[in-house]
Amino acid sequence: MAHSVELSLDLPPRVHSAGVGVHGFAGPHDVFRLPQLWQLHLYDYSGTLEYDGFRHPVRPGYVSLVPPGTEVHFHYDTTPCRHLYAHFTLPGHGERRHVPAVQDAGTDATLLSGLLRQAATACPQPSARAAAELWTALWRMTSLAGVSVNRAGPQRSVLRAAMTHIEEHLAEPLDVPDIARAAGISHTHLTRLFRKDTGHTVVGYIRHRRMKRAQHLLTASTLAIPAIAATVGIPDLQAFNKTCRKELGASPRAVRQSAQQPEPADQP
Repeated sequence: MAHSVELSLDLPPRVHSAGVGVHGFAGPHDVFRLPQLWQLHLYDYSGTLEYDGFRHPVRPGYVSLVPPGTEVHFHYDTTPCRHLYAHFTLPGHGERRHVPAVQDAGTDATLLSGLLRQAATACPQPSARAAAELWTALWRMTSLAGVSVNRAGPQRSVLRAAMTHIEEHLAEPLDVPDIARAAGISHTHLTRLFRKDTGHTVVGYIRHRRMKRAQHLLTASTLAIPAIAATVGIPDLQAFNKTCRKELGASPRAVRQSAQQPEPADQP
């Protein structure tokens, strides 16, 4: 059974302390707990982390999360041991996300290191800047291994890669084989994953995302409609109007006008 922790990230954390920690001065084994605070470690050493009956090897570039009130055992291969840390509380009570207790940050280790160092710089007193840096790091940790609320694994990681490619290239021609290559899988496999996860075909998902972006620009900006059409990858105005009517139920002009209508005043 995988060892994970639950986080609610709808509100930013409150950072109580962050910086560079050094363990192992008293020997190759430490035991302690933080009664009220979460602890995040980004490791620069090798050893073992143990809590809740699970033992995890840690290596440089690994990151761990420990909930408040949890007794943790650290076993060090060599001493002293340096790591970046943050001690914090989470005030949110929204959707809970399952994150591995320990995971290899891989290529994201450098990014996480930068975020934690910025959080440490913004301390010692609690600050909005420290909270923002740590909040970004925690959100990043939810996707290191393709983790979602209810499922994880390589398929979710592949989908994220495909969706990222789509979002970054909405203004350009997009075809399914190119997206599949960007995600590192076959055309057929990509189509099957999109059907299962989104309920759309890949082409249908692209159309949906293009029109959601168009809807935002129509209702929140004064950008000209031909420019919006080009921005979302449908420069042909006739095709753009047709797609808009199909996806949003109205012409681009009508969508824009509906957002400009004043809301009715409350009746006494």
